[in-house]
Amino acid sequence: MKKVLNFVLLAAAMTAGISATSQANELDDLLKQVKAERISEARLDKKREAEFKSARADKQALLKKAKKELANQNTRNNRLTKEYAANEITLSQKAVELDNAKGTLGQMFGVSRAAAADAYGSIATSIVSAEYPGRGEALNRIANAKEIPGLADLEELWFALQTEMTQSGRVSQFTAKVTKLDGSSVTESITRIGNFNLVYKDGYLNYNDGMRQIQPLAKDPASHISATAADFFEITSGYAPLYVDPSRGTILALESRKKTVMEFYHQGKEVGYAITVLLVIGFLIALERIFVLGSMGSKINAQSKNMSTPDEGNPLGRMLKVYQENKNADVETLELKLDEAILRETPAVDRGIGLIKMFAAMAPLMGLLGTVIGMIQTFQTITLFGTGDPKIMAGDISLALVTTALGLIAALPLILVHSTVASKAKGILNKLDEQSIGLIAAVAEKESK
Repeated sequence: MKKVLNFVLLAAAMTAGISATSQANELDDLLKQVKAERISEARLDKKREAEFKSARADKQALLKKAKKELANQNTRNNRLTKEYAANEITLSQKAVELDNAKGTLGQMFGVSRAAAADAYGSIATSIVSAEYPGRGEALNRIANAKEIPGLADLEELWFALQTEMTQSGRVSQFTAKVTKLDGSSVTESITRIGNFNLVYKDGYLNYNDGMRQIQPLAKDPASHISATAADFFEITSGYAPLYVDPSRGTILALESRKKTVMEFYHQGKEVGYAITVLLVIGFLIALERIFVLGSMGSKINAQSKNMSTPDEGNPLGRMLKVYQENKNADVETLELKLDEAILRETPAVDRGIGLIKMFAAMAPLMGLLGTVIGMIQTFQTITLFGTGDPKIMAGDISLALVTTALGLIAALPLILVHSTVASKAKGILNKLDEQSIGLIAAVAEKESK
């Protein structure tokens, strides 16, 4: 056991000795490294000091150079200041000399610029520019010129004014591109009526001076206006009527914005559609009654010429049949039988006439209903948005007015056809009453004998 313990102690002592020797070597190396770096730092500091002393001399040279440059610039500044002052005096003298040299030409300069500006405003928007494009560039140059216009510029102004005056009194035909509303363009033959209208095979055209394009109207004007344009373009000789717009497109644009009859009709909305249904149903019933009563009247007239042979296909024939079946009865019985026969025929004759009359009475009442609804909506709009913009209330007011008009428009023809159908039905019933009284009178005459 002692041997083992001694061995362990010996091993521990050897390990401690080796560790101490290693630490001593590391400290020596560290000391050597510090000394070496101290020598290097000293050498570097000396090198930097030498460089700074060398650069100091260069900085002095640069400072002297900068001071010399500053002095030169100050001298140049003084010289340029004197030259600027002298040039200002010279410019003033030259301006006076220029004014004296221009004399009355200065007035001509102002007049030519003003004339060019006025001409550019009218020529650029004129439809003559659709046939003769590019006339405004020269006028715009003259109007914005800073110098006195030359002879060529004055001639350009003269030619532009003369061309506008000459072409404004001519009817000319030319070929140009027409830009459609969908953006596509086609080449069309166009007729220009002075500086009033542009016409082609489909109607009127408009010249957009901002985009320098010939365009169709956004919406065709009234049919009678569009028809004259199409007829005018199709003729090859003689004369044809044509609407001329002296406002150079303004009146034509207003005409194209007017609402058509169908647009006014659709403003009536649901109430207007209901009134239309009443009108259509009433007309269908009236047509059916006119056809049936006309056929019935023809058959009665034919039967009245042959009273001896009754035809059950018409009311008079059926009444004669009743007469023949009861001609041997007394007058009172025969009269009752014939009245009964007439009463049986009356519903078939009067069928549908009361319905037409009811529709004629309902139509203006429904129009009044639409008026009340439109006014209610108008007041609601005023409550929400006020009265600042009348366009907001225009739709509701249109509903109020259009439905009233539709109700009256539907009632008037319904009253007319009701009167026609009722008169036909009344004529047939009077014919039956007349024949019935005649038959009764004949029987009474026989009995009296």
